[in-house]
Amino acid sequence: MRRRNRGLIFYERRKRINRELLREIGYYILTTILAVFLAVCAVAFFGFRITVIGPSMEPTLSGGQAVFVNRISTRMGLIRRGTVIAFYPGGNHSAHPYIKRVEGLPGDTVEIRDGVLLINGEPSEDRARFDLIEDPGEAGSAITLGDREYFVIGDNRNNSEDSRSAGIGNVTQDMMIGVVWLGLPEGKQGFSLVH
Repeated sequence: MRRRNRGLIFYERRKRINRELLREIGYYILTTILAVFLAVCAVAFFGFRITVIGPSMEPTLSGGQAVFVNRISTRMGLIRRGTVIAFYPGGNHSAHPYIKRVEGLPGDTVEIRDGVLLINGEPSEDRARFDLIEDPGEAGSAITLGDREYFVIGDNRNNSEDSRSAGIGNVTQDMMIGVVWLGLPEGKQGFSLVH
């Protein structure tokens, strides 16, 4: 009987692919795809990023600052007095969204008299935070809000185009994008919750 000389082998043996390794790779690929899908869904249904234009919401938000908007809040009817919202002015979806504070709710009567915002005949609760209003605009006479209508106004009350302006008027739920809840940092400042 002859013995074969094994000598040097110049080819590499095929390595068997380990099934455990394949499962692990598949698991990581699947979890990555799922995470990306959930992130896209979260942004589409819950979040929206908008940049503030102009000084109308100063000092709360400043021009050029980016904010996150929660879309679900408006769909669920979670709008309260003092809530900061984003909306399309006049319902024009091709316009840049406006960001303002809700002061009048459906059924309220809103009026600006002697520079003071009156809600149902009473001065607004946060009047000490803001300057007297120089131009009452459309709210110089009493406005009664209809069903699903809101009166919005900027925090910089003397430099804001809002529900006092004929071009904006009362904001309906159909015009709303959502509630502004987080201001992104400017420069070296941190995130800020919007109230």
